[in-house]
Amino acid sequence: MASSKPKVVAGIQLPDSTIATQATALLREHGTALLYNHSLRAFLFASLNGKQNRISYDPELLYVSAVFHDLGLTPQYSSRDKRFEVDGANAARDFLKSHGLSPQALQLVWDTVALHTTPGIAEYKEAEVALLNYGVALDVVGRGYAHLPAHQREEIIGQFPRTSFKKKIIPAFYDGFKHKPQTTYGNINADICACMSPNFERKDFCEAILQSPWSE
Repeated sequence: MASSKPKVVAGIQLPDSTIATQATALLREHGTALLYNHSLRAFLFASLNGKQNRISYDPELLYVSAVFHDLGLTPQYSSRDKRFEVDGANAARDFLKSHGLSPQALQLVWDTVALHTTPGIAEYKEAEVALLNYGVALDVVGRGYAHLPAHQREEIIGQFPRTSFKKKIIPAFYDGFKHKPQTTYGNINADICACMSPNFERKDFCEAILQSPWSE
């Protein structure tokens, strides 16, 4: 993994405050090159979307959220029984709390990380929440791909390469929560378990209703 990051990519300045620098160091220490590059691309895609649509947001809080958004997949931050998004959100909140940020900022970052895989809700939340959800979706499934000029895509990928991302990200996700597949009920991560594990059985909400202890 590279020892330093550029200051500006595709016209977006990468935060280099003490908080941002320390957050990046945690991602380098506990993440992988795959997660590092993905997280920085997500931040840049999110920021470009904010810039294009003239959305006001806090670059530092968005950056920290992007850095932490997948750290819940790593052994350092993964719990035994919580969704990986919640693990990452808790880690981000604890990190920022140690820097004395306001309760409002802590909650905003928590929501931004926790809801980054929740389309249909995240886009109606605060700017940072909506932007990170967009940035992650653009990098993972290509949402909004056509709206980003090719030269910006190429510059971002030149700094933070995809390096067989399509083939590697699904196993990376699965490795992060295969020990707690029950946490994928009701969210998109169940698709990953179904893809990676032939023995995975989805919990069915209709069956949960019909098999509940109520008599009617």
